[in-house]
Amino acid sequence: MRRRLSIIAAGLGLILLTAGPAGAAGSPSPSPPGAGQVVVAPGVFSAWNDRQPPTAVTYDEHLVPAGATAVALAVRGKSTVIGLIVQGLAPNHQFGAHVHQKACGATGAAAGPHYQNVPDPVQPSVDPEYANARNEVWLDFTTDARGTGAAFAVVGWDFRTGGAHAIVFHEHHTDSSVGAAGTAGARAACLTVPLS
Repeated sequence: MRRRLSIIAAGLGLILLTAGPAGAAGSPSPSPPGAGQVVVAPGVFSAWNDRQPPTAVTYDEHLVPAGATAVALAVRGKSTVIGLIVQGLAPNHQFGAHVHQKACGATGAAAGPHYQNVPDPVQPSVDPEYANARNEVWLDFTTDARGTGAAFAVVGWDFRTGGAHAIVFHEHHTDSSVGAAGTAGARAACLTVPLS
């Protein structure tokens, strides 16, 4: 299992390092001291344990069974590239996934709201002006028959220091309509990723 995650991380890193930058709407965030760094975060999903908090937590074992794996990799800079590869999730399922502000916890709510480059003054944020794939990091993916999937996003900004700590997996792809923008159903799982 550990060898398989290492191979995935290496492959993902190669893809991300060769990806080109893309622009994004909104005013750019200041680059924190970690700009230009590469962040790798592998995890094996399990139920929450207060004594030994896991890096990857499942809240819905039907969608994200214990033992499923994920690896996230980010290349941070003036433009940031983020990739996600998963294995062992529910097969042939459409997942939403977003970067959230806080680390994973005992419940899905512990990760807080989506990270936004330009924060929406109204929370929870469902205004497509703010809740969109240029101002947030959306990593929606669809698993194959074996429960494997991948997603990549490029945004034209870097994370504020201390502002982004997890990728949350949601029960369906992300809505972009007025009044529901950024929503993707219940939080099925969470991967702690030290993005800022």
